[in-house]
Amino acid sequence: MNEPRIRDLRTARGWSQERLAEASGVAVRTIQRLEAGNDASLETLSLVATALEVPVRDLFVSVDDDRLGIAVDGLDARIADERIARAGAERAHRGWRYLYVALGLAVTAAAIIAVGSPSSSGEAILVVPAYWVGGLFVLRFLERSVLGPRLDARFPLTARDASTRARS
Repeated sequence: MNEPRIRDLRTARGWSQERLAEASGVAVRTIQRLEAGNDASLETLSLVATALEVPVRDLFVSVDDDRLGIAVDGLDARIADERIARAGAERAHRGWRYLYVALGLAVTAAAIIAVGSPSSSGEAILVVPAYWVGGLFVLRFLERSVLGPRLDARFPLTARDASTRARS
């Protein structure tokens, strides 16, 4: 492997090896090996680069091996393409949020009309907070347990779990 800059990038953020390992989803021993200049898979390098928010090429002082340079450039290009495709998929899935809001407005309007009727005792208004709170919990659950994992499986180079942990 070429001379790594991972230690410099990590310390510039004020991170320990443990923090980088957690943020990137790899073992601490893997971070230690990378910083020592040992070889790693392109996928591992991608996870570390994503956690550090840099292109894979920036993990090295220079990339001397032509084959490695081509592979690193190719990986950076794949990550960029995958980010664009993932953003498009996330926009398409935002339709569920719009449906939730539109249905919520309809439920709220129906409850207000029902409460305004002379034969109503007013209990219909309880449906409004139940819908908004319950629906929000269901929506968040589905986004985190169904949509997120599906997008991560479809776009593994831009999986959200590593980058989300890096910011928390």
